[in-house]
This record gives sequence, C-alpha cells and structure tokens, in this order.
Amino acid sequence: MKETVSDLLQSALAALQSEGTLPADQTYTPQVGNTKDKSHGDYACNIALVASKAAGCAPRKLAEMLIEKLPESSALEKVEIAGPGFINFFMSTASAFEVVNTILNEGGHFGRNNRGKGEKVQVEFVSANPTGPLHVGHGRGAAIGDCLCRLLEANGYDVTREFYYNDAGAQINNLALSVQARVKGLTPEDENWPEDGYRGDYISDVAKAYLAGETVTADDREVTACGDPDDRAAIQEFAVAYLRREQDLDLKAFGVQFDVYFLESSLYADGKVEATVKRLQENGYTYEDDGALWLKTTEFGDDKDRVMRKKDGGYTYFLPDVAYHLDKWERGFTTVINEQGADHHSTVTRVRAGLQALHAGIPQGWPDYVLHQMVMVTRSGQEVKISKRAGSYVTIRDLIDEVGRDATRFFLAARRVDSQLTFDIDLARSQTNENPVYYIQYAHARICSVMRKLAAEGVDRGFNESVGDLSLLTLDEEKDLANQLAKYPELIANSAIQREPHHLTHYLRDLAGQFHTYYNAHKVLIEDTAVRDARVSLYLAVRQVIANGLDLLGVSAPEEM
Repeated sequence: MKETVSDLLQSALAALQSEGTLPADQTYTPQVGNTKDKSHGDYACNIALVASKAAGCAPRKLAEMLIEKLPESSALEKVEIAGPGFINFFMSTASAFEVVNTILNEGGHFGRNNRGKGEKVQVEFVSANPTGPLHVGHGRGAAIGDCLCRLLEANGYDVTREFYYNDAGAQINNLALSVQARVKGLTPEDENWPEDGYRGDYISDVAKAYLAGETVTADDREVTACGDPDDRAAIQEFAVAYLRREQDLDLKAFGVQFDVYFLESSLYADGKVEATVKRLQENGYTYEDDGALWLKTTEFGDDKDRVMRKKDGGYTYFLPDVAYHLDKWERGFTTVINEQGADHHSTVTRVRAGLQALHAGIPQGWPDYVLHQMVMVTRSGQEVKISKRAGSYVTIRDLIDEVGRDATRFFLAARRVDSQLTFDIDLARSQTNENPVYYIQYAHARICSVMRKLAAEGVDRGFNESVGDLSLLTLDEEKDLANQLAKYPELIANSAIQREPHHLTHYLRDLAGQFHTYYNAHKVLIEDTAVRDARVSLYLAVRQVIANGLDLLGVSAPEEM
C-alpha cells in the first residue's frame, strides 16, 4: 500500500515537471510514512515541503497541485492537506484488505525480497574463547547474530555465519594450567591453584575426561586424551577440543549453526600474522619504542598509537584481529558484520586503523560492528549471578533449561542491542499476557484452534486459502489489523538495513495485541458464513505473518498451547 501511494505521487511529480512547475532536471523521491493518528489518514508525505522551494511557491499550494495531478485510483478513499503542507492519504477499505490475499498467496515467502541480489555478507558472532561454557552474554550475541543473518537472508543476501575461536594466547594457557591442576588433584581452594585459573566445575569434568583417555570430536578435529598429567601441550589440545564440543552443544540447543569455524591459531600457523606485521612495516606505519613495536593508529582517527608487539615478543590482541579481517576481505566479503559485546568497543577503531594502514583497498569504516550491552538475569526480583557449572556466571544452557529455547531466544533479541537487558526468568516462564513470546505464540495457536473447530463442523479450509468477500470486513479493528499486516515487508527490510532485529519482536507483540483484542470483541464462528469466511481469511493472514516473523527470530509457532 505504501508503494501504491509512492507510485501515485511519482506520477503527480512527473506531471508537474512536464508542465514546468517543477524543474525537469531534478529527481524527487517522496518519503511516505505511516501516520501516528488515524484521524490523519493511513499514510502521510512531506514532499510538498521538500520541493516547494524548487517550485517557487508555498508548500500548501504545491500540495494542492500535486493532489490535482494524482492519477485516479480505487486504492484511495480521500486525500487531505494538513499543517504547512503535509499530504495525508486515506486508503479505501477494499485496498486495505488486498494484503490479505497477497499474504495467503505468498505464504512463507511474504515479507521476503531480493534487495540483496545475492550479495555475499559475512556475519561473525558469538566467537567465544574456548575456555568455558557459553554465558548469557554470548547467548545475547547468538540470538542477535542469528536473527540478523535470517533477516539478511530474507532480504536476498547470501549470508555466511562465522565463529572465530580465540584458541591462542594467555587465556588458553590459563585453561591448560587449570585443567592440569585438576588432573593433579588440586582444587581452586588450594594455595597452589593457578592465580588466573578457571574455577568452574566444568574444569573438573575436563580433567576427568582427560585422565580417562576419552576421545572428543569438535567441528574440525578429533582428539584422544593421552592421560599424562605432565604433558601440558596435550592437556591444552584436549581441553580446547572438549570445550569447543561443549560450546557446539550449547549452540545446537539454542538452534544456532555456523558455516565456518575460524581458528586464531591458524593465523599464526599460516604465517598471516607475521605477513600482516611485515606489510604494516613496509607501509611505514610502525615504529619501535621502549622495546615494543607500535602502530600509528592516530593517523587513522585513534586517540593514541597502539602497541602491536609487546616487549616479550607477544602480539597484542588487536593485531591478529587485523590479520583475520584482511583474510575476510581476501575471501571476497565486501560486507562484514561483527556482532560482539560492548566491551569490544575499543577494538573497532584499532582494527579499522590497521586495515587502512595495509593499503589493501579496504574502504573506510569497514567492517560493520553491532555491539550489544550486558545482560542481567533475575529471579524473584533478585539478580542471579552464578552457575554451579560455570562457577562465576549464568550460562546459556542454564537459561534454556529454565525457560526453554523459544523464550530464551526471544527475550535476548527483544531489546535494542545498545541497551542493557534484564532477563526475568519468572516472566519468561509465565503463561500470561505479560510474557511477550507466550502472548505472540498464543495468537498463532488461537487461530489454529479456530481452524480445528471449523474442520470439526465440516468446513475444509486450508491455512493459505483465501475464501470470502473481504469487502464485508468493515470494522475499524479489521482495517487496523490489515494495515498492521501491510507494514511487515517494510519492517523486514528496515530491520536488516538498520541491523536491529528487536524491531521484529516489537512488531509481533503489537500484531498479537491487535489480534487478541479483535478476537475477544468479535466472534468469527458465526451463522453468517460470508462474514465468517472473510474473517477467517483475515485470521489466516495474521497467522501467516506471525509464523513468518517468529521464524526469523528462530522461535517456533505452535499450533496448540
């Protein structure tokens, strides 16, 4: 419907250009938006205010001329001018319900488009160190990242999901020391426990498996423990594989899969870190000071230069990140989105600066970053801080066990990524209207229940079958529902462009609310079969859009609850 209004305005603009009222050498793109107050119509446009200077007349006068030039259309009931020159469009009842037939014809494809035209996009998310179970922060990253991938695919992009394993550096060494301590019978309470060691019960599980000579299979390797308590290298290899497998199981339980698992250690093994350093040196962006090698990141907008290689010869964390992102670029990903925690904020400028210093043809501002804020988990109004399994934090598996995958995924994606999120376990478990995921799923199940009742009465009606005269839908609530359904395709496009999946959760909550209100106020299974059939068609369109939207969130659409 919004496209219809835009097309009508384009025709009117072209007519005024052909008459000389508007310059023919300028391009005008009317921005059509939804009105907040239905007394002002269904859609509004400010093109008269934008183009009035070029026309040499007042905005209201130009608005009058545009309305005069609008082609005849059965989609419009009336058009009015408001304020200094806004044009308000009131859509006809018949046109409002055209979306119902469109939805039922397109089914699961409704809302999808081909804006991306198959462009390759890589989304890196979760990317947790293989040093322990995935915590709730990783869970938020997984929910947001996976939803973003689904939204991009719905917009016609060719998406690659990638997980970057930080399997090198001090944290991996601490993991090996922790497991070795457990292997030798120490506990975190012992004075000889490693100073920066990991304390969760999972370390004991890894140690037991190592001593038992178990074999673990991670995504790209199989490792059998040798059981030698003094072979720290063997312990490290086994521990990393064991915890990678555990994280894989966590992600599987969460309904998240990856196309590529990339190892930080491979950057060193393949010489890509050293090659990156050499290239930065050759380009003249490094210098030595106090025994360390520095990168001139200030030449690319950083507030100070950064150490690239420390006195002891080890690299700071951002240098392998630069090498890794060069590898992404060389793999042909012109669009890369990194979904990470807000604690990575300082990395953004450094990585981008390093990439510019490589002179590899990488555009400024590449890659894109989506940084999520922290998550606080509460139960009975009190913060839940630790998990027995992890020792110091709440794991994603804890939440799935408590409230299920659907509620966990929905809640973790339901807020703006740059806002802190409180995960209320009691609310997520509740079967009330206050629980948004329950409220939305219940709307879907209610419609499926109506279909079962129809079938019991001998009415055979398919989920995607449009039956009945939609012009019989004359209630304001029915038109409001249709207008809400019509917003869905634009919402899917904008959510992907803005990298903000939470808009979809809000939309579905609003749609479910409108439906429940309508359901409670007006019966559908009535004696007037013509009105009944039209209302059922509207029901089925709502059901389809809810199912489509929940699928993009990775949440199920149950037929019974």
